[in-house]
Amino acid sequence: MFVKQVAVIGSSKVDADSEEYKVAYLLGKEIAKRGWIVVCGGRSGVMEAVCKGAVEEGGLTVGILPSYTGEEANPFVRIKIRTGMGWNRNPLVVATGDAVVAIGGGWGTLSEIAYSFILGKPIIGYKTHNVEGLRQARTLEEILAFLESL
Repeated sequence: MFVKQVAVIGSSKVDADSEEYKVAYLLGKEIAKRGWIVVCGGRSGVMEAVCKGAVEEGGLTVGILPSYTGEEANPFVRIKIRTGMGWNRNPLVVATGDAVVAIGGGWGTLSEIAYSFILGKPIIGYKTHNVEGLRQARTLEEILAFLESL
């Protein structure tokens, strides 16, 4: 049986009041409802939001973490992959997903977007970097339609 793994990338610096956090949270819920797995960098912000939404719906979350200890993991990560690689873990986050969703983000997210193209991963963005070839969604429904089409 194939279970889709969705890599969700984005800023660790957004708070719970931001639009990006809210969309990531709802995306996590929808991923879990479909029986898919959330893969992310496992930290705060967008990563926490998507994990929180997934866990609330009984979903599985995987955090690919920068440290060897895993102490930076958000409380909603159910499987911790401790890499000790710092930012060098970014290609692992992308490679682990069958598809990638970029929500907001800074330089780390931009590097993950680039790895998505390098690795040939289907990717969609929401309020993220304007990169040639990156489809931009305006709503959660557009993100879900993209993921379901794969």
